[in-house]
Amino acid sequence: MNKIIFFGGKGGVGKTTCSASYAVYSAQAGLKTLLVSTDPAHSTSDIFEKNIGDTITNIMPNLDAIEINGEKESKLYMDSVRKSLKNIVSTVIVKEINKQIDAAAVSPGTEEAALFDKMIDIITEQVREYDRIIFDTAPTGHTVRLLTLPELLGAWLETLISKRQKSVSLMSMANHNGYADKSEAEKDEVIKILKRRLDKINLAKKIMMDEKLLSFIFVINAEKLPIDETVKAINILEKYNISVDGIIVNKILPDSIQDNFWKSKKEQELKYLEIITEKFKDKKIFKLPMLVEDMKSDNIREIAAKFKDF
Repeated sequence: MNKIIFFGGKGGVGKTTCSASYAVYSAQAGLKTLLVSTDPAHSTSDIFEKNIGDTITNIMPNLDAIEINGEKESKLYMDSVRKSLKNIVSTVIVKEINKQIDAAAVSPGTEEAALFDKMIDIITEQVREYDRIIFDTAPTGHTVRLLTLPELLGAWLETLISKRQKSVSLMSMANHNGYADKSEAEKDEVIKILKRRLDKINLAKKIMMDEKLLSFIFVINAEKLPIDETVKAINILEKYNISVDGIIVNKILPDSIQDNFWKSKKEQELKYLEIITEKFKDKKIFKLPMLVEDMKSDNIREIAAKFKDF
């Protein structure tokens, strides 16, 4: 398995239990592991029965965890934008810019952009510190938007840089009797900020598309809606050159069922397992049983041990 692993899937399928137990398996295998929760629900703390929060916290030997707070990261992100702009614009328009930033702060996509930045920071800053970094992500739609951001933001930033360069060139021509000083564009603080942002986005794209570095695993249940949603999500991710390596079918019912209701559910499950085998025939498919009790710190090793065959 690769160094960076994303666990995704529909809400309620068991992403957190799968990512957490796989993190425990990795740690027990002697790999220094970091488990990162980007899901606003942050059930990681509940599973390990330990307050984790937004700073890296040790869980057990070889295993650390962190829960990213999207709202907090969004505020930090906007504060950094204010600070950058404060140094390069006239004090006359700072008040108006702050109004625009406040409006942007509550706009759709802002929290995802801030969350994405934090994820990339964790990857780039911790990739040498840890043998494996595991991301427990939010439900599918949110994760897909998050992982397709580099492609969308990259094109948008390139357009902004081009427009700013033209603007600086026109101002330079006005100041130099019709001749543009190319060095002014190189010294322009706005262009520098945009280029730094673009460099970060390009780094993210490089990481996301590196099949030898990053793996994406979808967690599903043997039911219609999780299967259909995952098929759509895989199509979108692969369109953006993000490969999906495997499917974990979680909460498989036991074979030894006597009750008629559960027998019927088992028969239905077997039919969906056939559909899963066909629809995801080019992916590695791994099955995990349904637990008798909810996963907690005292039984997480039960599922972790099963990942030896993954």
